[in-house]
Amino acid sequence: MKIESWLFGAGVFFFVPVSLAYGFLTHWSEWVGILGILLVGGLAGMIGAYLGFTGKRVGLRPEDRPDAEIHEGAGEQGHFSPWSWWPLVLGLACAGGFLGLAVGFWIVFVAAGLALVALVGWVFEYSRGDHAH
Repeated sequence: MKIESWLFGAGVFFFVPVSLAYGFLTHWSEWVGILGILLVGGLAGMIGAYLGFTGKRVGLRPEDRPDAEIHEGAGEQGHFSPWSWWPLVLGLACAGGFLGLAVGFWIVFVAAGLALVALVGWVFEYSRGDHAH
């Protein structure tokens, strides 16, 4: 994860000067863009720091070694639920929330309730029913 941490870490050294140049070019009158670019730089720094700490804890992966073979990366990569409908419900709830911001604020409350149900359903999907452990 060394390359990924350096890539995201370099984003800080790119986005902070870009935000200063943006502020200079807009005569410091457009604060949303300046703050947005600064926040992107901060986010890149946080992701780079997380990947750096995780890379030190996990060690070298096959992708990080030039002498690695393809078969070294084989095996289980994680746990995924291809039959789960909860991400779709959560996405629809988020879409409803944005619709509520544009059309009527009362829709946001309905979408927040649906999002809460979808999130709880997704988290506890393997705790009940056919797939309980």
